[in-house]
Amino acid sequence: MSIERRILPRRPAQALIGPNAVLQTVAVMEERLGYAETTAILADAQITRLPSGEHMIPEIEALRLHRWLAVHDPVGAWVIAEEAGARTADYIIAHRIPRAAGWLLRHLPARAAAPVLMAAIRKHAWTFIGAGAFTPTDAWHFTIDREAARDSLPPPESLFAWYAAVFTRLYRELVADDCTCRMIEPDVPCDMARSYAIARG
Repeated sequence: MSIERRILPRRPAQALIGPNAVLQTVAVMEERLGYAETTAILADAQITRLPSGEHMIPEIEALRLHRWLAVHDPVGAWVIAEEAGARTADYIIAHRIPRAAGWLLRHLPARAAAPVLMAAIRKHAWTFIGAGAFTPTDAWHFTIDREAARDSLPPPESLFAWYAAVFTRLYRELVADDCTCRMIEPDVPCDMARSYAIARG
């Protein structure tokens, strides 16, 4: 093997994501679309077996699932993504946030709980944002940039709604029950980055 060949950079490892990005979406799809339509979407998304829930999965599986869901049901994809995002947040709260930390967040004033929660999310954001870049501006504003992931195809808009739903449920359960995370529409069509604002009331 030549020296030139040995020093070639290695290809980056495939981004991983939590299995609930797929599991919760499929559960909502089956409830709303039925088994036959869900099976057809899974086939198009090249998902032959659902995750066990015990291991991280390749992010591309979640991306393909959301893309094909949007192709099959462009309107319903938004509703499904939002419900799946909320359920994913419920799983995170129940299984990934220590009980003592959850208790503390719920008993802190919102102005104190929000920075603590955002710091924790920033540390673990890769588990549901994968290769995308997560950049918080403060405890109430953040950006998700898919440009960093170098996706072969732009993700569907419903995926960005899924992100907002995850944050809405996390903040409502752990910071204040009147929190809502909303996506700020980009100025440039097909922009791969989205800014979000979490507001109360």
